[in-house]
Amino acid sequence: MSDEKLPEEKMSESAKLAIAVIGVIAVGFVMVGLNKQQSTEQKESSAMVRNVFNLQTMATEQCPKAIKEHTGEQVYFPSSTESDKESYITLKWIGENSQKGGFKKASCTIRSVMGGISELIIDDKAIIQRKAE
Repeated sequence: MSDEKLPEEKMSESAKLAIAVIGVIAVGFVMVGLNKQQSTEQKESSAMVRNVFNLQTMATEQCPKAIKEHTGEQVYFPSSTESDKESYITLKWIGENSQKGGFKKASCTIRSVMGGISELIIDDKAIIQRKAE
C-alpha cells in the first residue's frame, strides 16, 4: 500500500455560491409562477373592461353603417356618448348636411344582452326599436 492520499472531492467556494444563486433563482421562478393566478376581483374587472370594449367596438362598427343605410350620409365621430359601462352604449351624431336634406341628429343604442342595435333614432323618428325579451 502506498502512502498516497487520494484527493478528496471538495467543491470550491465559488461553485457552492453558483449553485446557491441558481437555487434562489429557481425558487423565485416557482413562486412567481404560482402567484400568477388572478383573483376573483381581477377576473371580474377584466371581464367588465372586455365588455365595455366589445360594446364600443360593436357600436362604432354597426351604427355608422346603419345610419348610412337609412340616410345615405356617412358619419365618422359621434358628438356625444352615453353609457352605464356595463350593459349599453348610446352614440349620438349631429348631421352636417341638414340644410341640404340630410339628417339633423341621429342616435344609436347597442345593448349587450341583445347583441346588436337595439335602437336607432334619426330626426326623432325610431328606425329600429327592439325590446329585450
